[in-house]
Amino acid sequence: MNEKSKNNEKKNLNRSYKQFEILLKVCLVIGIIIISGFIIYYIFTPEPGYVTLGILNGDKKAEDYPTSATVNETISFYVNVGNYLNRDFSFRVEILKGDNKTIVLPSCSINATSYYNTTKITLLHKRFWISKMLNISFSQPGANQRIIAELWEIPASGIEKCFNVVYLWLTILP
Repeated sequence: MNEKSKNNEKKNLNRSYKQFEILLKVCLVIGIIIISGFIIYYIFTPEPGYVTLGILNGDKKAEDYPTSATVNETISFYVNVGNYLNRDFSFRVEILKGDNKTIVLPSCSINATSYYNTTKITLLHKRFWISKMLNISFSQPGANQRIIAELWEIPASGIEKCFNVVYLWLTILP
C-alpha cells in the first residue's frame, strides 16, 4: 500500500470516529431527556389513593384470629378503616354473619345476615378509625361460618356503594 492510500484510510477512520462520537452524544442527550421526563412525571404525578379496611382480634392486633368457636361463644373483634385517598372519605361499616350459603364478592355479600351498622363516619386524609369492641356469637354449629365486615362509601351526593369487604372463616362446634 502506498502512503497516499494509508493517509486516506486514516482520514476515513478519523471521520468515522467523529461521526460515531456525534451519534453517541446525540443518543446520550436524547436518553437524558427521556429519563428526565420520566423523573419529572413521577415527581409531579400523585400516587393513587386507597382506603384500608381490616378486622383486628380482641387485642386490637391483626394476628391470631379465632378459627373455631363453640355455639353461643362470644367472639370479640374490632374493625379499622384508614383513609389515604387525598380527600375526605365518608363511610359506614356493616357487620354481617354468614354461613356456607353466603357468597362474598368485591361488591359485598349475598345471603348474609346483618348484625351491626355504624352511623356515617367521615375521615380526613391520613386518618384512621377503629370501632368499639364488637362481640358476636353463632347459635348454629357448622363449618364455613363467617364474620363479614363491609365498608360502604357514602358520597356527598348519590347512592352509597360497597367499597370493600373483609371476612373471617370460622368453624362453629356444638
